[in-house]
Amino acid sequence: MSPLVSEPRTGLFAWLASTILVVTVALSPAALAVGTVAGTDISNTASVSYELNGTPVTADSPPVVVTVAEIIDVDVTLQSPQLPVAPGDTNQAIVFTVTNTGNGTETFTLAGLSTLAGDDFDPVLSAPNALFFDTDNSGDLSPGDTPYNPGTNDPVLAPDEVITVLLANDIPAGLLDTNLGQTQLTATSTTGTGAAGTVFAGAGDGGVDAMTGSTEGEDNDVGEYIIETISVAVAKSATVSDPFGGTTPVPGAQITYQITTTVTGTGTAVGVVVDDPIPTNTTFLPASITLNGANLTDAADGDVGEFDAGVPGISVALGDLAAADGPQVVEFIVVID
Repeated sequence: MSPLVSEPRTGLFAWLASTILVVTVALSPAALAVGTVAGTDISNTASVSYELNGTPVTADSPPVVVTVAEIIDVDVTLQSPQLPVAPGDTNQAIVFTVTNTGNGTETFTLAGLSTLAGDDFDPVLSAPNALFFDTDNSGDLSPGDTPYNPGTNDPVLAPDEVITVLLANDIPAGLLDTNLGQTQLTATSTTGTGAAGTVFAGAGDGGVDAMTGSTEGEDNDVGEYIIETISVAVAKSATVSDPFGGTTPVPGAQITYQITTTVTGTGTAVGVVVDDPIPTNTTFLPASITLNGANLTDAADGDVGEFDAGVPGISVALGDLAAADGPQVVEFIVVID
């Protein structure tokens, strides 16, 4: 064990030094949060003044030096909200931060675990790497991120230093809508773990003792995936109105096409667009496009519909749709040539 105190003391000064040491030890728990950096010397000298035969005299004690030991603590905190995924998705990353909350430079090993109790399914840690450092600070898994390889590039963190870690999983097939799967990141001090107060002699910065703090040298947090199975269905029908009040598809008869788009499941279908070419041997009837019964213009202007004479065909941009939006009905009319 490395010496924490050097104490050249005698007589009254020995008592003073002992008192200082006791007070220091008694106060140490309040300094366990990062506080004074490990290896820092705390030096103190006492003095005594008195008179001898009418002459003032001052005597100083030898200095008492206390070297601050290292406290080992770490914090792992989930940064991602619940992550929507679909069955069969791969490399779905959840974001965590790892913070060295001790007062010395510390090396940590990282580990992912996805076989946790209490969820609906077990995500599968991505291979060959499931853990990445967010090297490009993008907040998601991208080609610029650095794979973590235990024992090779374990993070070495100064006091209060924070790194962002991505934990990636593959999502099994065959899961049901709203199923939940959890994954856990653990950071462990390489100096050692154990009940708070466990001492590792001489293992701290500069050879001082190291002691586990309230986190016992290890911490973890859990992120969660939710299965969102979204489906977009489209149906089309046609109604014929001939010039004589019937439904016979003769030249001059009108065909009204109805296209119904329906979203089911959870999540959002982004940028839904309905496109429909004008059939051969028919002619588009101007100003006949509607969306849910509301008229749309033929021009590419402020509304979501248009007729493109170059195709020719109609196009209606429905935008982002969820099941709660209900069926979206587009209609337009052509005339048989």
